[in-house]
Amino acid sequence: MENKLRELFVNKLEIIEIESPIIAPSKVFEASGHVEHFKEPMVECLKCKRKFRADHLLRENTKITASEAEKLSLEELKETIEKNNIRCPECGGTLGEPKYFLTMFKTTIGPYSDAVGYGRPEAAQGIFVEFRRLYDLARGKLPFGAMQIGHALRNEISPRQGLIRLREFTIIDLEFFFDPEEPNCFLLKNVGEEKLRLVLVENRLKGSEEPVEVTVKEALKKGYIKAEWQAVFMALAKNLLIELGVPAEKQRFIEKLPWEQAHYALQSFDQEVYVERWGWVEVSGHAYRTEYDLKRHMQFSGVDLRVFKEYEKPVEKEKTVIRPIMAKLGPAFKTEAAKVAEMLSRVDPEKVEDALKRKGWYMLGKYKILPEYIEVTHQKNVERGKRFIPHVVEPSFGSDRLVYVTLEYAYHIKDGRVILRFPRDIAPIQVCVYPLVSKDGLPEKAFKVYKMLVDEGFVVEYDEAGSIGRRYARADEVGIPLGITIDYETLKDDTVTIRDRDSWKQVRSVIGELPELLHKYFRKKIDFEDLGNPLKD
Repeated sequence: MENKLRELFVNKLEIIEIESPIIAPSKVFEASGHVEHFKEPMVECLKCKRKFRADHLLRENTKITASEAEKLSLEELKETIEKNNIRCPECGGTLGEPKYFLTMFKTTIGPYSDAVGYGRPEAAQGIFVEFRRLYDLARGKLPFGAMQIGHALRNEISPRQGLIRLREFTIIDLEFFFDPEEPNCFLLKNVGEEKLRLVLVENRLKGSEEPVEVTVKEALKKGYIKAEWQAVFMALAKNLLIELGVPAEKQRFIEKLPWEQAHYALQSFDQEVYVERWGWVEVSGHAYRTEYDLKRHMQFSGVDLRVFKEYEKPVEKEKTVIRPIMAKLGPAFKTEAAKVAEMLSRVDPEKVEDALKRKGWYMLGKYKILPEYIEVTHQKNVERGKRFIPHVVEPSFGSDRLVYVTLEYAYHIKDGRVILRFPRDIAPIQVCVYPLVSKDGLPEKAFKVYKMLVDEGFVVEYDEAGSIGRRYARADEVGIPLGITIDYETLKDDTVTIRDRDSWKQVRSVIGELPELLHKYFRKKIDFEDLGNPLKD
């Protein structure tokens, strides 16, 4: 699964893949906003001391929806729990006061108790922290992207739903950096006519989750999606799920309501897949993070993360400059004069000049600045470019959830037999080799074929136990796309039978041609019928 995303993003789009630490200092997550915002409402049973997500209890015991529960304050959660007489689901005890619980794992770094760190709840922050190096690696040019596949940790209050909600899971975060003044995506021409099923905020606020089906170009033209790059990644994500076996009609992109929106996002869509047990399940998130993360890391680290953009032609601009007159600031502010001068160096000179013209003074915090305290000058400068903070769009995938939905949609029954129809390019086992019978030199010949394919890099299983029909059935159940049978004909002409898992069709092929044919087949360069001469049923 992870290699499939690498193929899509790293190999085809030349996205940079990195690996950063799972644990980072508290300062990183203070800058990202996670320490302040990454919290969930929790209640404790006063009797058995079990703890639960307060909003989840409301969803399970009332008609309140997930989005409605998410926007309730702690006081509103308390009132709703009491009004509906919601009790502990384990022992029936009374529930205590709701409070917020930080869902990041907290630790200390090294032997110092004050050196607080957190396990990362997402892989994105490692990319933002390394932005300057990544920008250099991209030869100082925008746009470019960086991706990270790795473990993330979330200290869930009461995780349920198996693979759907875990405390430790694999996340695939991709941060794509671009110039907001040049937001056009060169990939739009490839996916512009792809259709997306969008559940829009305006409809959700009216109580409807009926999707609107539009092309990518229409979604951008109508303003449903704010950034071209975001729309393109959504189209790529839709097609990825189709390749994993999920039909387009079983997918949707649901736009986040204002109170559901992550603290860093201007606009977000969750890509959801319908599964039999849980209903609509998020498999990827698509957020337009603007300059939020880089700007915050600049503020907290003091490192300039702006990039330089050269103008086509030099531009002459007039710049307003203010210079504190210490001979005036000293008598006026005495011991605080130096502090006032330093504060003046950080304000917008044009705002100061405008206030002095309109009111005759400018309030700098609690300090009243009069015209005689400063000297205002206007300088003409030739600018060859400017510095700015890039914007970011982020597609983020849950690897475990992708595996879950792939398993569900791969599960089929044919003539009373289970077939796991994994897409051939992600099947855990690619080929199973069988001797038709366990005698007459067939096992020895089959093992040579098995060894040859292993040496060629294929993931192969060897099976000679039981009847050939039972062996085929076992392979179908675990999703092995191809079966290669060595029979008595093989001993005569070095040909084998290749069986297709899904159709049960068979072809005859020469052993010496197998490596090249199978490499092409698993890379989707050829179809099953191209592997050899067809055999009659």
